[in-house]
Amino acid sequence: MGRLPEPKKLTLENVAHLLRHKGLVTQEQLKDILAKGKTQETRLFASSQAGASRRTHPGAELVSPAEVIASFNLEISCKPGKLLTEDAITEAVADAVGMPYLKIDPLKLNLDVTTAHIPRPFALRNLIVAVAQDNNAITVAVADPFNQAVINELASARRLEIRRVLSSKSDILKILREFYGFRSSVVAAESEASSTVDLGNLEQFFKLKGHQEIEGNDKHVVSAVDFLLQYAFDQHASDIHIEPKREKSLIRFRLDGVMHNVHVIPKPLHGPMVSRIKLLARMDLAEKRRPQDGRIKTNTNGKDVELRVSTMPVAFGEKVVIRIFDPDILLQDLDSMGFYPRELTLYNSFIRRPNGIILVTGPTGSGKTTTLYSSLRTLSSPEVNIITVEDPIEMVMEEFNQIGVQQGIGVGFASILRTILRQDPDIVMVGEIRDRETAENAVQAALTGHLVLSTLHTNDSVSAVIRLLDLGVPPFLISAAVIGIIAQRLVRRICPHCKRERELTRDERAYLKLSKKSYPVWEGAGCKECRSTGYKGRTGLFEVLDLGERFKSLIRDSVDLADLMTVARDDGLVTLRQVAIRKMLEGTTTYEEVVAMTG
Repeated sequence: MGRLPEPKKLTLENVAHLLRHKGLVTQEQLKDILAKGKTQETRLFASSQAGASRRTHPGAELVSPAEVIASFNLEISCKPGKLLTEDAITEAVADAVGMPYLKIDPLKLNLDVTTAHIPRPFALRNLIVAVAQDNNAITVAVADPFNQAVINELASARRLEIRRVLSSKSDILKILREFYGFRSSVVAAESEASSTVDLGNLEQFFKLKGHQEIEGNDKHVVSAVDFLLQYAFDQHASDIHIEPKREKSLIRFRLDGVMHNVHVIPKPLHGPMVSRIKLLARMDLAEKRRPQDGRIKTNTNGKDVELRVSTMPVAFGEKVVIRIFDPDILLQDLDSMGFYPRELTLYNSFIRRPNGIILVTGPTGSGKTTTLYSSLRTLSSPEVNIITVEDPIEMVMEEFNQIGVQQGIGVGFASILRTILRQDPDIVMVGEIRDRETAENAVQAALTGHLVLSTLHTNDSVSAVIRLLDLGVPPFLISAAVIGIIAQRLVRRICPHCKRERELTRDERAYLKLSKKSYPVWEGAGCKECRSTGYKGRTGLFEVLDLGERFKSLIRDSVDLADLMTVARDDGLVTLRQVAIRKMLEGTTTYEEVVAMTG
């Protein structure tokens, strides 16, 4: 029951009938697959050949039955709304042949284990990749459950016990290209480094590249950096960290706000890789003692991506952080960012005002830049002149006139703001209000008929008023110029594929000051779709403060944070904690995220 029919071979017909037997496709869908399958297979093969820069191994060229069926974009008959993907088909085949299925998570693989046991040509030819090692046994992911001869050959050659799991062809090929490509570049560069000799006392006549002196434009280093960047794009990382340690260098990615270890590279390659990145970012290669900032613009999957590069000298060398600005994330529709209807209506009313200051507050990494850029894109039109002042420019946008702060030559926020009004702006975005002079100039711009958007580092919206007072802005100017303040955070979404219900405990209810005795909430159990984290993606929490007359009069009379908060709540303010609890009770995020993000 459920087994593939004889002969034991992965064919389009066998897999299609298996899916029908398991109830994943209807009889009509089965007929459609069988009627159009061969034509679709030919089309997919031709498409892959057209996109290939050079000929690959036969195993990689062949189009698998799962790829063909997945390309029809069929809906699973027993799961309405869910598509029949290559992963779902592969999992069904694995169940039918009695083999474990593995959704390969690149972040959980060990680079050395993956690349040490199986030569790349053999792996590509047979679509096989090592995914784990335990003593004298290795676990390999295969695309064909019936290719036992390949396993026997590998076990005999390596004298290891081989355990098999079934994975999709696409997953295996991605690992083979990214891991083997990165590994081969690292090994080649390391070999070149260690093969050179420092001639020491002959240095005055001729000096070869020493152990630490591989060039940043060495072809193997160039390839390693290219593979690393592409890997980060594929994993949807927001940041790449390259950290020098005493005897090695660690590469880590930030995904959904959480750091993950990715690769360990030999210490001799740290310098060359840093030099390559600095070269691309137009930094000073010779300067290693001072922090530097730069930027790179590249293209992936047909869209431009901005990379902001920062270097910092630490105990064992230069640490590099690359911030990845994906336009799909940085520029969003306001109604898809996580606003509730009341807060969205309020915020839209703020940005449609002809003049005044709108402040967005929150810690680093809370999504303030995304809110500002998305707001400016909403306001952008041929009828308005938008000017931004940023340190540095986060992402170059043709719709805006962007000015980068250059403190080294005296071009700061305050000095730019003093002269920016001569450029006839309608809307001004100031990256951050950091000092009294910048704050005063922003207020003056607002009072002279301009809409000003900026950020402050405060914990909530009401505290932003206290921060402006600390910077020396008079209370009457704050009440006259500021029209609205937004405080925000980012929380991780519960993975929809492994979402399960539970009850809040008594202690948890007490901590959140919830009165009822029963509150059903949700959490992620962890699955292949979310890398066993229980979370997939993030959403925003927004606290929107509308400065009403009572609030403004309190600012002018006597300022007390507790009194301001009381009036703000009386006027309808929904705090970050209340917004987070609402998202928890709706099943969007977890209790742990509520506590972590709102204290």
